[in-house]
Amino acid sequence: MSAASAARKRGKPASGAGAAAGAGKRRRKADSAGDRGKTKGGGKMNEEISSDSESESLAPKRTEEEEEEELEETVQEKKLRLAKLYLEQLRQQEEEKAEAREFEEDQVAGRLKEDVLEQRGRLQKSVAKEIQAPAPTDIRVLRGHQLSITCLVITPDDLAIFSAAKDCTIIKWSVESGRKLHVIPRAKKGAEGQPPGHSSHILCMAISSDGKYLASGDCSKLILIWEAQSCRHLYTFTGHRDAVSGLAFRRGTHQLYSTSHDRSVKVWNVEENSYVETLFGHQDAVAALDALSRECCVTAGGRDGTVRVWKIPEESQLVFYGHQGSIDCIHLINEEHMVSGADDGSVALWGLSKKRPLALQREAHGVQGEPGLEQPFWVSSVAALLNTDLVATGSHNSCVRLWQCGEGFRRLDPLCDIPLMGFINSLKFSSAGDFLVAGVGQEHRLGRWWRIKEARNSVCIIPLRRVPGPPVAGS
Repeated sequence: MSAASAARKRGKPASGAGAAAGAGKRRRKADSAGDRGKTKGGGKMNEEISSDSESESLAPKRTEEEEEEELEETVQEKKLRLAKLYLEQLRQQEEEKAEAREFEEDQVAGRLKEDVLEQRGRLQKSVAKEIQAPAPTDIRVLRGHQLSITCLVITPDDLAIFSAAKDCTIIKWSVESGRKLHVIPRAKKGAEGQPPGHSSHILCMAISSDGKYLASGDCSKLILIWEAQSCRHLYTFTGHRDAVSGLAFRRGTHQLYSTSHDRSVKVWNVEENSYVETLFGHQDAVAALDALSRECCVTAGGRDGTVRVWKIPEESQLVFYGHQGSIDCIHLINEEHMVSGADDGSVALWGLSKKRPLALQREAHGVQGEPGLEQPFWVSSVAALLNTDLVATGSHNSCVRLWQCGEGFRRLDPLCDIPLMGFINSLKFSSAGDFLVAGVGQEHRLGRWWRIKEARNSVCIIPLRRVPGPPVAGS
């Protein structure tokens, strides 16, 4: 038996490698036993230390897990994730586009609704309450005519004014500078080789909606057609048997309507230099005429006391009654409503579906004369800002009066007075509504019943400034 085996039997440690291995085993056992003893003896402290160590190690473990997930994500999973992100972006973009489209559609719908109302003649923009009365020093006075102004028109671009007077001249004015751009002088009767022009009082004018043609009518039964830009004479229309008292172009066309003291209404085609037809119906001299886009026109019948709407294609007419005196002026507010003035001092609002006025304002400019013998101031001119509730009237009581049309054109409320001395023979609003032009004379445009010596024969440009309305609640 060897020495090593004998030693194992006796339980003694062997020398050399075997002994070293035995010692290592004993140390590991002792260490593990010591650990168990520590756990049993100091459990509470060990739990706290263990808890802290676990919480400190959580964050890095999650990060490692996420990194492992990213590393473990396959190509197909990455494609799916990116596709979902892309689809979410597309969804958000489409929602934004839908909101923008809905907003634009609301705007377009509002504009279309407004256009439809305008075509039907029922549009009524509320601007009258925003108008601020101008100071007398803000009114610009343009002087050039020797006798009373009888009529005027404003070019569609609001850059120029044409005025005509009893001195038989036509002057083109610059709105911005107030200077004369052109003068069409009076023509002498019977003289040959002279420039074309009027030889008698000019009573009416009209300009086409494209600003190409200007028409003027006089007491010599003539209608002269001019090129508005250069004031070059183009044609002369003859056919009326008395003074031409009213002219109007149909909007958007070169169709011209004219009326006369011969009680007729005539239709002309200016572009083709041709006569179309004649309509009869008034029982006395016709004093004024107006027209808009529809193929019809309205006339003020003077002393026959009627307002008439002429339907040109049907060659028929509607007759309206309401004023007690001679109806001397008329103006369309829109395609369905109009305003008229008479020498009984009244101003009337009309709807084309009613034969009686929707509103009638008597003594619109007050009365004159001794107590007990008072007479109303004649209404010599009316104007309306197209498709709005703003109306202006003129007389010879030293002012132009602005009015507001009530809801449904069933009321006429005074807004303010603009001081102007003389007969207000013509009134016109600019297309944008930022100024009003008045033709002022010492005499009435149709006669010489009175003469106001203090007045000046002039064209007055009245600025119309708008006061911003109150803010809307919640805006």
